[in-house]
Amino acid sequence: MTIKFGTDGWRAIIAEDFTFTNVRRVALAIANYLQDKSKARKIVIGFDNRFLAPEFATAAAEVLIAAGFTVYLPSRAVPTPVTAWSIKKQQAAGALMFTASHNPPVYCGVKFIPEYAGPALPVVTEAIEKEIAAVGAGEEVPRLDLGKGRQQELLRELEPQEDYLAYLQGLIEIEPLNKARLKVVVDPLYGAGIGYLEKFLQRAGCQVESIHNYRDPLFGGYMPDPGARGLAELTQRVKETGADLGLALDGDADRFGIVDSDGTYYNANEILYLILAHLLQHRRYRGPVARTVATTHNLDRLTGAYNLEVIETPVGFKYIGQALLEKDCILGGEESGGMSIRGHIPEKDGILAAALVAELRAVQGRSLGAIMNDLQERYGRLFSRRFDIEVTPEVKERVLNELSHWAPSSLAGVPVKERLLLDGLKLVLADGSWVLLRPSGTEPLLRLYTEAAEAERLEILRAEVVATLKL
Repeated sequence: MTIKFGTDGWRAIIAEDFTFTNVRRVALAIANYLQDKSKARKIVIGFDNRFLAPEFATAAAEVLIAAGFTVYLPSRAVPTPVTAWSIKKQQAAGALMFTASHNPPVYCGVKFIPEYAGPALPVVTEAIEKEIAAVGAGEEVPRLDLGKGRQQELLRELEPQEDYLAYLQGLIEIEPLNKARLKVVVDPLYGAGIGYLEKFLQRAGCQVESIHNYRDPLFGGYMPDPGARGLAELTQRVKETGADLGLALDGDADRFGIVDSDGTYYNANEILYLILAHLLQHRRYRGPVARTVATTHNLDRLTGAYNLEVIETPVGFKYIGQALLEKDCILGGEESGGMSIRGHIPEKDGILAAALVAELRAVQGRSLGAIMNDLQERYGRLFSRRFDIEVTPEVKERVLNELSHWAPSSLAGVPVKERLLLDGLKLVLADGSWVLLRPSGTEPLLRLYTEAAEAERLEILRAEVVATLKL
């Protein structure tokens, strides 16, 4: 079978395609890739709480040890951002992270994180795919028993939690949290982030209650996705306990979900807006901001007020990570819940994002809703929404061909001010609203992103695009 190794790695259904045989193929391919690319002979392995994830990680470790690498292997689940951070800590050539993020429980996955501790760029993943193809499905993969690996000092234990939490103290202002004594409910959704936020906030003086804080490979019968639908129990608990905040993580803790004291769920676009305002107003950060083409222009309004540059990237945190590395951005974010800041690794980190929300809540001494109202009075309000449009492969191909030359002078009665082909087609209108149409890379879907100053305009914009392109 062909294994496609994209930015988020390779994901497949356990036992159907995601098998020990194929995991060993991938591990050998990565070892072969690194032979010529890195002088470091060390590699980190992380895994989440999915079914068989620890065993898959062990299988990969046996292959990498046999290839002559010193492997850092944990005994329990480690979040993706912590695995990435451990690359820097151990001065390793990279990491393998066994996770399918927020996918359904029947999936597992593995991704390669290069030495710079951020998502792999296409040039890296394409090279790994070639190495996987070169290994071949029937080839015997050399491996070395972990016991022998220990004897040869090629296997090291990885227990990064305490070191990471100590490091996180240097990124978060602890004093305001100590003074505020916030009451917080944490929901790691049975995932790899269990224990991280809870310990950090408790040590910073918060009163913390945790739910769904044990391993369940079925994730309570749902997907480990910290969107509004997946956080019903967190919302209920926040309201029942009178908590100041509800903070959630996805299955591998690289994305976040936030609930305010009144039970209001704040999406990633809104949280990025709040965090950027906090960095600019309280921390006095100055520098460029990176966002994907699908992320809210509220960030542009803030940066415009401070005379700062916005760097717009294609969808995918790999491009945000590149901007953080190369442009010294103060913040990089995407509407799907990925975020990092200057001074941190160029990988999305839900633990950091949630801790920053707690910090800004402590500094302000009032609800997220009150803070948001002030921002909207000063800079205006934008509503955003993504529509997923199911299409046949034939319709998908037709629309993608049409997008390259579709250039309407107006949309829903408003003149088109700017036309961008950075990733799909984005039309920015004269009133500040915009639409973006791009294909899903994995599903028979077209994704339509919309943003406007009035909520009712989102449906109007959607209907116009659907009617014009005959979707």
